[in-house]
Amino acid sequence: METTILDTYRKSEDEEKKLILREYRALLRALKLRIKKGDRPRIRRAFEIAADAHKDTRRKSGEPYILHPIAVARIVVEEIGMGVTSAICALLHDVVEDTEITLAEIETEFGSDYAKIIDGLTKISTVVDMKSTTTEQAENFRKILLTLAHDPRVILIKLADRLHNMRTLESMSREKQLKIASETTYIYAPMAHRLGLYEIKSELEDLSLKYTQPEVYADIMQGLSETKRERTRYINEFSKPIKETLNEEGFKYEIYGRPKSVHSIWNKMRTKHVSFEEVYDLFAIRIILDSPQEKEKEDCWKVYSIVTNFYRPSPDRLRDWISVPKGNGYEALHTTVMGPGGRWVEVQIRTVRMNEIAEKGVAAHWRYKEGHPGSPESKLDSWLEHLRDVLSNPDTDTLDFLQDFKLDLFTEEIYVYTPKGDMRVLPKGATAVDFAFDIHSELGARCIGAKVNYRLVALSHELKTGDQVEIITSSKQKPSEDWLQFVITGKAKSRIKYYLKEEKRKISEDGKEILLRKLKHMGVPASQHNLNEITAFFKKPSPMDVFYGIAVGSIDIKELRSFTVHGDKLIQPVREVNLDTKHLVSEEEVSKSKPGKGGELVIFGESSDKILYKLAQCCQPIPGDDVFGFITSGEGLKIHRTDCPNAAQLLANYGHRVVKTKWAKNKEISFLTGVRIIGLDDVGVIQKITNVISGELKMNMRSISIDSHDGIFEGTIMVYVYDTKELDVLCRKLGALHGINKVVRLEAKGE
Repeated sequence: METTILDTYRKSEDEEKKLILREYRALLRALKLRIKKGDRPRIRRAFEIAADAHKDTRRKSGEPYILHPIAVARIVVEEIGMGVTSAICALLHDVVEDTEITLAEIETEFGSDYAKIIDGLTKISTVVDMKSTTTEQAENFRKILLTLAHDPRVILIKLADRLHNMRTLESMSREKQLKIASETTYIYAPMAHRLGLYEIKSELEDLSLKYTQPEVYADIMQGLSETKRERTRYINEFSKPIKETLNEEGFKYEIYGRPKSVHSIWNKMRTKHVSFEEVYDLFAIRIILDSPQEKEKEDCWKVYSIVTNFYRPSPDRLRDWISVPKGNGYEALHTTVMGPGGRWVEVQIRTVRMNEIAEKGVAAHWRYKEGHPGSPESKLDSWLEHLRDVLSNPDTDTLDFLQDFKLDLFTEEIYVYTPKGDMRVLPKGATAVDFAFDIHSELGARCIGAKVNYRLVALSHELKTGDQVEIITSSKQKPSEDWLQFVITGKAKSRIKYYLKEEKRKISEDGKEILLRKLKHMGVPASQHNLNEITAFFKKPSPMDVFYGIAVGSIDIKELRSFTVHGDKLIQPVREVNLDTKHLVSEEEVSKSKPGKGGELVIFGESSDKILYKLAQCCQPIPGDDVFGFITSGEGLKIHRTDCPNAAQLLANYGHRVVKTKWAKNKEISFLTGVRIIGLDDVGVIQKITNVISGELKMNMRSISIDSHDGIFEGTIMVYVYDTKELDVLCRKLGALHGINKVVRLEAKGE
């Protein structure tokens, strides 16, 4: 695992030793309040083992590798709030995977609890028992979730490891940066969110944006720094009357303004199609009360009353997570009020205890439980239980499961009730079937209808907060494929797929019998080779699909007559080649043409590499866009923008298929792209637009569609451009026209 040292790193051996010692002492200082008798020698021993095991290894940046485990341990203690056990495991998290030290040695030295956590961390990184249908990363993520379900400390250390890797990502190659950053937004940030680690979630998202879209990140950072002084002045003006009243009422409190994360600002700009200047809620005001636990609820509502005495609240923007906390334990009161100068301001009210849960998430929740052993099971416990339930099903397809599971991580929640009045928390948009599966898998499978608030509704009926739901079942009911169109929870989706697969398996047994009789008649065995030949001939993904096709009559078994028999092997007939597909390349061909390590594939133009590729329809890249190549299984190489809606999923799940790609300098080929225009519906507005495009800029326009409503027009124009610079000039010129309010490039759409 020896790595290349960057030229920028220059430190003597003495300086390095001092630096390592300084970092180690900082870790001890952070643990000061947690260290009990006998802990110090154990921490020291873990540090010595890790330092010795990694002594010949360096990071890509050139620094000694041991600095990484120490940094991870510090994040675990300082930012997540875990104790000595987690710090020791963080120090040792890479030794079993990367060095000669075995798990048995760790167990002998520290005991089985430590060994289990380190085993969990090692299992996450080393992948065994790979199914051919899933990718390495997807299998990896499944292991992460499995270990999370059994001991959350494993995932907390893994998150700290990922956070430190993201903080030090600049020394990695562009290809690695893209892959790691996408993996982070795809699974690690949602995981931090679900575990209530909001600070870490925000930083992971911001750092991912920094590497996937450096220009966007830099622009927002610059915007935030330019508006900082004005923001501070506004926060002071807003807080002044509230502070005075809180002081009069004798509250112990802290009040401050927090800028929103770069990622959330970018998200708002993208979804609302607004510029940085138009994002009004760049910050939130946070009021943190020092209240005893029995008075928390009362005090928070008193402060809400004080705030709304000065500033009028928006009634539909009140979020009461004190009465009903979020699924990850988050408690707070959120309201949006009209502040001075006609600006909406978000105000978050919480206590010191709630704030610790908001910042430290699952770790704070755990510590609180240790101090109060009799405390009721939290939603987080029940969520982990639900996770164990879903993962215990061995037939869950990993990639499908991941897609479904991600939905459970990030959605808003609704609160619905059983006929007996028990509350269940479901994602927003959940249906009656989701509710049934949430109660029990068998209830979901037998569900034929539901009564919501005593009224009969369809299975696809979308539930709302406060609904009381009664499920009606029948022993003859079976899950249907149509259900997958409207259920949204990971549990419901994975169980329905499991039931459908079981049903298919039963039916395919009949088809298998028919095929075996046919093969016996032909005098050949049902060997793996013969089954693979038949599967390939009928273009099915697996032999089971062939058996199923034979059973339901969609595959005609008589076609096997065209096969030839060589000994005990079946050889499928050679099909005619369809000339229309000659422009496609196989995955193998692309892989052979992949550039060497560190190389780049050059696309478009004289200097481009001689390899066939297509531009992805989901994001329509043009020269100047930051792009990557992706090897598809059926259509050769496809070029995607790094900000494509599908990019995070492709890079996170199939990193091994990604090809580093850049544009050739070429002005011969033009590319189709689109712009969206919004403005006042004025006489001659279309003529002004076409004058700029065809007359002034001499661009080739393919289509224009304009729709006007109540004096506002919205239009889409498809034009051919050479690169992003030309597109930027077009947007600028159109934006400068009188009456045009907004011009944006057409957003990429998910496929």
